[in-house]
Amino acid sequence: MATTLNSGFKMPIIGLGVWRMENKDIKDLIFNALRIGYRHFDCAADYQNEAEVGEALAEAIQSGLLWNSDHGHVLEACQDSLKKLRLDYLDLYLIHFPVATKHTGVGTTASALDEDGVLAIDTTISLETTWRAMEDLVSKGLVRSIGISNYDIFLTRDCLAYSKIKPAVNQIETHPYFQRDSLVKFCQKHGICVTAHTPLGGATANTEWFGTVSCLGDPVLKGLAEKYKKTAAQIALRWGIQRNTVVIPKTSKLDRLKENFNVFDFVLTKEDMELIKSIDRKYRTNQPAKFWGIDLYA
Repeated sequence: MATTLNSGFKMPIIGLGVWRMENKDIKDLIFNALRIGYRHFDCAADYQNEAEVGEALAEAIQSGLLWNSDHGHVLEACQDSLKKLRLDYLDLYLIHFPVATKHTGVGTTASALDEDGVLAIDTTISLETTWRAMEDLVSKGLVRSIGISNYDIFLTRDCLAYSKIKPAVNQIETHPYFQRDSLVKFCQKHGICVTAHTPLGGATANTEWFGTVSCLGDPVLKGLAEKYKKTAAQIALRWGIQRNTVVIPKTSKLDRLKENFNVFDFVLTKEDMELIKSIDRKYRTNQPAKFWGIDLYA
């Protein structure tokens, strides 16, 4: 199943995130995902595995992301990703985070920190400047659709105001514990597809990295999993899909890869959708401030 973006192109509503994927495991993972039916892969320069993904994809056409230090070097960053992914163009290219940081060279993704250990933010590059360069990628035929990631309502509103090509996607953290209903509805009202980059609430990865709690252990999700004879993860993904968002769960296990894709044979009732709505904690699990020394969500 797919959703049609405002660019006119279609995007599968369930995909596979490759963050934290071990390079040695990526080839088998991508091949298995393709066999199962995945046609949407979420990559990023920051994940440091584009070359391995490109080797596995070979002739497939998938998506990429722009890292924070490349805001002033959009064309070069895109060309670098295309080379690593072995592609002629990208279906979708996103600004990874709405902040420009000190440029450390295209292809390098370590966050530059000041002497005090705080993220080195470049105040000379505006998000509008970056977006203009993103629009140029479309005119050059390097990218079909462009979008944003981790933008709140205000930044999304500004992007809509200055853009000639409207953002097709806003990729954000959203899951049952962090539903962000206002942001989701705002984007959808203005024709921007919302993609959930942490649709399972981070699960093991965010627990390890940030010490956060996953919604998958919530009694409500566990109870619904028993009712529908599914897993808590499948309930969370189905909830995301029925909100008309795209979900891109990350996994390196074959059984979970199949499980996450097997969410089209049941429908949550309106009452159960409301039940899940009631467990919202406004709880963000992805906390880059731990590494950046500054809370950019403040």
